[in-house]
Amino acid sequence: MGNFALDMQKFVDKANKNIGTCVKQTVMEIGNRVVYRSPVGDASAWASKPPPGYVGGRFRANWQYGFNSIPSGDLPDIDASGTVSNGRIEAGVFSSPVAGVHYLSNNLPYAQRLEDGYSKQAPSGLVGLTMMEAPAIVDEIASKLK
Repeated sequence: MGNFALDMQKFVDKANKNIGTCVKQTVMEIGNRVVYRSPVGDASAWASKPPPGYVGGRFRANWQYGFNSIPSGDLPDIDASGTVSNGRIEAGVFSSPVAGVHYLSNNLPYAQRLEDGYSKQAPSGLVGLTMMEAPAIVDEIASKLK
């Protein structure tokens, strides 16, 4: 009887670890997709002249992670590659507990316009498209953890 209880505890511990890993990897993959789908301003494609000194990548740089609360404010950063934003999301995910609400937020005033397809680089939006893929993302990650 004692061996069965010990084996069950090992199973529970492994299942809990896999659930936590699945949640964290899912949040990171969703964040990764949203960041890389975010358009980076290409002033040469604009109908009007960009402001002096304009450099694309501010929107991509403004993806923020929050645990149990939505991040507020925006960042002055430029991140055309998305590397800094994804690093910020990963650091937040791995320093947070599994159980709770994981938020990804972009607070720039034109975020909704981009989600609504305003940019030719993201005519289908970013977040909605990624959330349609979320069940497949979870399935893929969970299948790798079995």
